[in-house]
Amino acid sequence: MTDYKQEQDMEIEALEAILMDDFKEIHSGESGLGTSNRCFQIKVVAQDDDADGPITSPAQLALIFSHTERYPDEPPLLNLKSLQGISAEDLRNLKEKLQQEASENLDMAMIYTLVTSAKEWLADRFCQDSVGGSTEAEEAAKDDIVVPHGEPVTVETFLAWRERFEAELALERAKLMPESALTAPKEKKLTGRQWFESGRAKGAAAVNEESDGEDEEDIDFDEDDFEDDDEEDMLEHYLAEKSDSSTHSSRRAS
Repeated sequence: MTDYKQEQDMEIEALEAILMDDFKEIHSGESGLGTSNRCFQIKVVAQDDDADGPITSPAQLALIFSHTERYPDEPPLLNLKSLQGISAEDLRNLKEKLQQEASENLDMAMIYTLVTSAKEWLADRFCQDSVGGSTEAEEAAKDDIVVPHGEPVTVETFLAWRERFEAELALERAKLMPESALTAPKEKKLTGRQWFESGRAKGAAAVNEESDGEDEEDIDFDEDDFEDDDEEDMLEHYLAEKSDSSTHSSRRAS
């Protein structure tokens, strides 16, 4: 003989463990089932078998049931209540569907099977548009992802790039410069010998003789007018010029 009470208690215990906060016992007067037996309510939201978890949907319902005396050899008492976004007609259609499934699953605990069927029905009825929009949004987000291209930057590739960049920059600057600036020869510095031979040393000596009137003369040289390597040549020319000047002055005095 089947122990219906034991099977019913075991099913209730399993549903509490699986559904947790979505499962609760309610007063028989709230059930709408017209029975004094224990009544239970299960919160049902949309679920897609291909998704990892519940689908976001405004539609929610409460599946209310109570075991009959000979359950599961006979169907349970069932009632549906809209918690959010479900019309009375939809509730009626779903209730007929669940009652049909209950008749097909006699002789076995079936409440969890009915809950799963209700979740799938909600997904098919209310979540097609939202799932499609979510899929399109995910595809658009993938299209917006920028995948980096090219080779990674290393010290060697950076130095090679910088060398090319500086060369291109120099070429662009050369294009902007007037042609005369590119073709004009640079002014060369005078060596010590060239400075004396140009007569600039004589002019400087004459100016010092007129201003000081002394035999010993100081001549200031501009360091930019000659190179350091020709200092000895400059000194020799200066002494020679000085000797010629002294001889010329002696002749004039005699």
